[in-house]
Amino acid sequence: MKKHRQLTIFLFGFSLLIADRPAFSTETLLLYAAASTYNPISKIIQQFNDSQNEIKIKASFASSSTLAKQIQAGAPAHLFISANPNWMNFLEQQNLLTPGTRINLLQNKLVLISPTSKSIIVKMEKDYNFAGQLNGKLCLGDPGHVPAGIYAKQGLRFFNWWDNIKSRVVGTKDVRAALALVERGECSAGIVYATDAKSSQKVKIVAKFPRKSHDRIVYPIARLIDSPDSASLFLGIVKSPQSRTIFKQYGFTIDRR
Repeated sequence: MKKHRQLTIFLFGFSLLIADRPAFSTETLLLYAAASTYNPISKIIQQFNDSQNEIKIKASFASSSTLAKQIQAGAPAHLFISANPNWMNFLEQQNLLTPGTRINLLQNKLVLISPTSKSIIVKMEKDYNFAGQLNGKLCLGDPGHVPAGIYAKQGLRFFNWWDNIKSRVVGTKDVRAALALVERGECSAGIVYATDAKSSQKVKIVAKFPRKSHDRIVYPIARLIDSPDSASLFLGIVKSPQSRTIFKQYGFTIDRR
């Protein structure tokens, strides 16, 4: 068998060495990533794929809960980025992560948004009549399993708003779907991540949920069990200074814990 050769990849201004790659072959790695990471991850993947021909990354974006359940069912993913530690815990408890590869990558914030054409004034105070102020539906990720929706429900409960507004909540398959409904004016307001609000010119931030009102929003990443060693290359890429710059451009905070 032809001896494997080594390839040096230059990406984002730094070099990484990949050993034992088969000559004239391309390996494809599949990344499952939370929908809210679409913009920066797509950009990082594009730059990575454009830089060399030995390894290609493909990504599937959806709610962390949907992706975790697909992985549990045997989906052929190699890496996973979750918008909630609990869904990474779910896979780890079933021994579906490569030991020692899990790290916390990013943090985010939770905001209340409305279409740019609507004027809503909300006081972030307990027992404020939020339901009375809102004329229409409130969109958020399904609070039963979508991370952004789980955080949103926590925030609404913190302010004692949940009971009065829950009948008008529209739960969506992921946070990007909630954003889209607000953009189209089908919901008068929505609760999404700060990064989602930043990505759209069709919505505006009405208020920011204080950190104490919900669990810390953390994005862990890990290699999945039986993934090839080359998957560790992408872990290095997303932790690089160049990738961190991209994440910050899209409004994410780097997790340094």
